Amino acid sequence: MAAPAKRQTDIGPPHYEQFLHPVIKKNYGTWKYHESIKPGVIVHVAEGGDKIFTIRAASPRLVSTDFVRDLANLADKYCEGYLRFTSRNNAEFMTAEQKNIDPLIADLAKLGIPVGGMNNSISNIVHTQGWVHCHTPATDASGLVKVVMDEMIDYFKHEKLPAKLRIAVACCLNMCGAVHCSDISLLGIHRRPPKVNDARVTDLCEIPTTVSACPTAAIRPAVKDGKQTVTVDDSRCMYCGNCYTSCPAMPLANPINDGVAIWVGGKVSNARSMPAFTKLAIPYLPNNPPRWPEVTDAVKHLVEVYAKNAVKHERFGEWANRIGWPRFFELTGLEFTKYHIDDYKLAQKTLRSTAQIKF
Repeated sequence: MAAPAKRQTDIGPPHYEQFLHPVIKKNYGTWKYHESIKPGVIVHVAEGGDKIFTIRAASPRLVSTDFVRDLANLADKYCEGYLRFTSRNNAEFMTAEQKNIDPLIADLAKLGIPVGGMNNSISNIVHTQGWVHCHTPATDASGLVKVVMDEMIDYFKHEKLPAKLRIAVACCLNMCGAVHCSDISLLGIHRRPPKVNDARVTDLCEIPTTVSACPTAAIRPAVKDGKQTVTVDDSRCMYCGNCYTSCPAMPLANPINDGVAIWVGGKVSNARSMPAFTKLAIPYLPNNPPRWPEVTDAVKHLVEVYAKNAVKHERFGEWANRIGWPRFFELTGLEFTKYHIDDYKLAQKTLRSTAQIKF
């Protein structure tokens, strides 16, 4: 019986193998160890002795065509054209030639692109869309990332923290970002329920869809002045903005009351301790663009207290758990308020909430 013809399709991404560096492809599954050479540079060594060097550079999540061309030109010059982006928006150059490392770093410096973000340093910040694209943001994610990294750049370029530290930014509590499982998380928060524009509801919204979009059943159909509309039970509203996704006649952005909350202690890794959710540290800071001084000061303070008090290899949440959360609030000088109570008494402590998650 003849073998079936190979199916031709353009659906889905191309196979990843065609993008692997030849050294990686040759030694796939046979890597022996890896080690750090200097901040931002790591070497993987295969069982057969082959080596591949990785140089990690910072990048903004929102990049221009010129920026991508600059990176691609450097990849062509030093790395046989091989370049990749990590899930935290770092750009990683890969080369089999150790002699290319220093010239590549020098050319990156000429472009103003720092190298670092590996091992016990702060990696690039993963973040959501913010005001650039998202429809329910409480803050501008990319702008917030820019000012925080401006303040913390030495911790990106130098490996002087007790362990790696991951920061995430989400522009609302729907969390397209990784704020539930990062060492320090910045979360844009709304603090007022949506305002219903009754005159526009029937023009812009499907009422059944709007009602069903609410996760707390706070929205109900209503009739006002003979027109179909909806009402919101303010006491049930969690300010998530899901309703605005379905119904543009229910805006909830509020420049005075929207703000930023800071959460700490989450992680995805299962090294040394179980993966963990973040816990609320600061319930509200003002949304104060363009430099967000209250937020950047708070993040810098948290990092410095952690760097001073944690032991080697201890992630942020591991340190807080070891000394106890009351001691964490004492050392950081943060106030423990009524807004913290649920998170410290009732919330899940780890990601291991079902039998399907095993580690």
